[in-house]
Amino acid sequence: MTELVQTFNFRVRIGRSGFPSRTAEPPPVLPLTSGQEGGARREASAAGRGSAAGSSGPERIGDGGFQECSGLGLEADLREYPEGGANGEVVRRVGRVKLQPLVLKRGMLIATAGAGTDTSLWDWLHGMVSGGTPAPRYDGDVEVLDPLGRRVVAHWKFSRGLPLKITGPTLNAKTGEIAVEELHIAHEGLRLERTP
Repeated sequence: MTELVQTFNFRVRIGRSGFPSRTAEPPPVLPLTSGQEGGARREASAAGRGSAAGSSGPERIGDGGFQECSGLGLEADLREYPEGGANGEVVRRVGRVKLQPLVLKRGMLIATAGAGTDTSLWDWLHGMVSGGTPAPRYDGDVEVLDPLGRRVVAHWKFSRGLPLKITGPTLNAKTGEIAVEELHIAHEGLRLERTP
């Protein structure tokens, strides 16, 4: 029996990449004193492995329901080599893969009652353009869930993302629409993983 994937129920999780560059070693797991709680120990361990989904706290960014996600695609660049004497044929060779930026849209969030909006996505872009080195990179997971939210039916993983563009909401006093912000993420790899 074949089951079609429905795309209305999904989640996106973005966490700090454990690898600042392609050639660097992952950061070491720092020893914790006996007074620190198990949650902090798990966070440090996850950060040392470069796990986006397993970490929590300051290593995570953009938590909250994203309403739309696009850009889950790869495009192969083919090179054409015309051969002399073979006018009816063209030899094609595989070139580089073109990666599309991920585009995420979500409603602007207020972190806690009485506070201002969550600025984590904007802070990520400002941290990069302000000249801080190395630029903070984030890995992420895009998971499509079954209609009941109990099972992951599709799972994409992207690595070493950088903020390409962030757009604030269009403000209009005549409508009562939710403010939506849009984030474009340029990444260095995307793959669809098998789900159990």
